[in-house]
Amino acid sequence: MSYPATDELSSAERAFMINATEIDILPGVRGDLDEPLASAGPTELAAILLPLIDKGWIEVCRCIPWTTVDGTPGLQPGPSIPRHDLPCLLADADNWEYPDNFEWLGRLTLVLTEAGQQIPR
Repeated sequence: MSYPATDELSSAERAFMINATEIDILPGVRGDLDEPLASAGPTELAAILLPLIDKGWIEVCRCIPWTTVDGTPGLQPGPSIPRHDLPCLLADADNWEYPDNFEWLGRLTLVLTEAGQQIPR
């Protein structure tokens, strides 16, 4: 499948695509953004992310527990959060900041969809 519009991805859109590739929690995107967006508020950041979700390239999930074959505990992305729930979640500034206790369980994470994996970053 061809995505001709991907040549026109902004650096901010690419940052969200990179974050989704890394399956980092949502605040991790700030490390891939240039200023002033790296310090921007939830409204400005959601305005970049939501169109990528609407194109079907990224999903937002919560981190859920996962255990490796050898029994080591970890985290993985859970089910995709429904689109209609995202504006409220993305408006919450806490979701854009790393937790003080470094607890990632339940935190929002971005994941590339199958279509998103085809997008050159």
